[in-house]
Order: sequence, then structure tokens, then C-alpha cells
Amino acid sequence: MSTETKAAAGRDTSRIHNIGYRSYDGRRLGRAYARRSLYSQTLRGSFGLGRSAKSKVLPMLLLGVMTLVAAILVAVSMVTPDSTKLVIKYTSYAIYLQAVIGLFIAAQAPQAVSRDLRFKSVPLYFSRPIERADYVLAKLAATASALFILTGAPLLVLYVGSLLAKFDFVDQTKWFGQGLVSVALLSVLFAGLGLVMAALTPRRGFGVAAVIAVLTISYGAVSTVQAIAWETGSPGAVEWLGLFSPITLIDGVQTAFLGATSAFPGGEGPGAGTGVVYLFVVLALVAGSYAVLMRRYRRVGL
Repeated sequence: MSTETKAAAGRDTSRIHNIGYRSYDGRRLGRAYARRSLYSQTLRGSFGLGRSAKSKVLPMLLLGVMTLVAAILVAVSMVTPDSTKLVIKYTSYAIYLQAVIGLFIAAQAPQAVSRDLRFKSVPLYFSRPIERADYVLAKLAATASALFILTGAPLLVLYVGSLLAKFDFVDQTKWFGQGLVSVALLSVLFAGLGLVMAALTPRRGFGVAAVIAVLTISYGAVSTVQAIAWETGSPGAVEWLGLFSPITLIDGVQTAFLGATSAFPGGEGPGAGTGVVYLFVVLALVAGSYAVLMRRYRRVGL
């Protein structure tokens, strides 16, 4: 083959093809929009919105249980002779229904983070303007918001029902506000712990089991040991044992600072001094959960 023929062949195989790529000249929405989108997607997904019909069954059923029980308690309060208040305190509602709350976060925390880990989509998030802190904060905020809806909706039912029953407006409003503060703190704590447990493994089943163990089984264990301590004449140990379960931590904080009645054996919760320790532990667990999640996604985002 001559030199001219080889040159012609080289020119034939060295072509640049235009396959239609165009540059983007529109407005860049940036990290704030990405955070809002991730928050909205996670919050909607917590209740099965935008997902299959099967995914909506459990969260909507649990939300229905929470509100239905509240409606029944309102009805009982209305028909009770000479009743001037609800048969349950706003701050006690989440404590009594903690099993429902634990089941909700056990089901939805893995949904929020485990799928991204399992399908290895986390590096794709971080290849865009979004950063690790944006991802973690959006997931935390969305999960806490979902829990606040789950725990706040029945309190709203109790409050509206109490006003319809013509109970004292000032007292009910005060107690309703205390209840909202309590469930807001519970929502942030449970969201942080639930996401940490779920983020440790990409396997959804393991995540569910880990969340149930931390939030629900720990409550049963601590309550049992507290009851033993109370029956054996060691009431002073009861309030310190409450530091070892998330739900008893919330019980202690609201008893110390929100005028709640404690669910501890004997009905005696921590005072203001011990309550400061409870509050410090709750805040430390929330901050620790954020730090663990940041460390976790620093590794998987590579």
C-alpha cells in the first residue's frame, strides 16, 4: 500500500462525529435546591407517596392507629361524668404508643438510606454540587419531620377534641404546647438513632432489626430492670437506669422540664438536677448520630 493510500485510510478512520451534545446555558439551581429536593423525596417516601401501593400500607396504617387511638380517648373523655380534662396527658401519649413509633422508624429509616447504599447511588449524589453534609442533614430532617407528623397528628386530634368538649382553653393550649415540644425532641432523637442503625448496613432486614433492638427492645429491658430496682427497695437507681433507653430519656426530660407524669415505676421521674443530665445525654446522642453519619458517608461516598 502506497503512502498516499495509507494517509487516505487514516483520514477516513479519524473522524469526529457530532452526536448532539449541547452545552447547558440555563440557571444552575445549586445545593439549596438539591437539599430541598432530597428532603422532599425522603419525607414523601416515608409515607409511601410516590412509591407503589404496597409501600403506602404500613406507614399509613401506623398513622391511622396513632390518630384513631387519640380519637377514641377524646370520645371517652367526653362521656366521662364530670370530666374537665382528657383522660391522658399530651406528654404521655407517645410514651404509651412507643411501640408504634418504633415500628414506623424501623420500617422507614432503612428505606431512607439503605437503598442508596445497596444500589451504590451515594457516589452519584456526591458527584453533583451536593455535599455529604447536605445529604446527611436532608435525610435527618426528613426522617425527623416524618416522625413529628406521626406523633404530632394525634396530639392535634386530642387538642381539637378537648376544645370541642369545652375543656379549659388556656390549660389545654399549654399542655398541647408541652406535648409538641416533647414529640419534637423525640422525633429528632429517634431519627438520628434510626438512621445510624440503618446506615451501618445496606441490607434492609438487618437495618430493621437493629433499629427495633435499639429503640424498642432497649425500652423493655430498661423498664424491667427499673421495676426490679423499685421492688427491691432501690428507688434511687430507677431514674439513673432511665439513661439507657431512648424512650426513657424522653420520659425523663419531659418529667423534669415539661410537667409530665413519669411512666417510671412509682411514677417518680427525675428532678430538675438529674433532668439536666437527661437533656445532655439526648443532645449528645443527636450530635453523635450526626457525626457517625458524616463519618459513614465520608467512606461510602468515595
